Amino acid sequence: MSEQLLPGYIIRRGSLLERSLLFKFMQRTYQDLFPNEDFSHLEQTVKQYFSSDTPLWWVEEEGEQGSNKKSVSSAPHPPIACLWVGNAIDQVHGHRHAHIFILYVVPEHRRRGIGTALMQYVENWAIQRGDRQIGLQVFQSNKPALNLYNQLGYQTQSLWMVKFLSAEK
Repeated sequence: MSEQLLPGYIIRRGSLLERSLLFKFMQRTYQDLFPNEDFSHLEQTVKQYFSSDTPLWWVEEEGEQGSNKKSVSSAPHPPIACLWVGNAIDQVHGHRHAHIFILYVVPEHRRRGIGTALMQYVENWAIQRGDRQIGLQVFQSNKPALNLYNQLGYQTQSLWMVKFLSAEK
């Protein structure tokens, strides 16, 4: 079942049969930020975490899917955005909450309000299921995403730190 997300765009719930498409979107997300890296390992992330407990939504252009109009091509048009959400536990208060694994909008459809609409959609979904917060991870170098999340009222709660270890001893 799909519904209108924004004028011209619909949102529909993803299926567990769409693992390979989710994997492709995850690869695109990371390749946008790190174009010279290999992200084939993300397939294991999808296998490990994608389940009926971690909902996935796709955004498509309205009229492209499910319309009664006959098109020249019978092949479905690919989604232009996705949102994949998991579950986390707030380690301070112990409450379950939504955690955004991925929010991705293809470059040709950016700056049209789709990311904001998806964030509002997941916020409403999380409120309906009783969540008290939404968490996500964003790379410091991803300025457009940081700006979006800041505009929507997200705040830095902690910093994820890493230390790269040398294999040499």
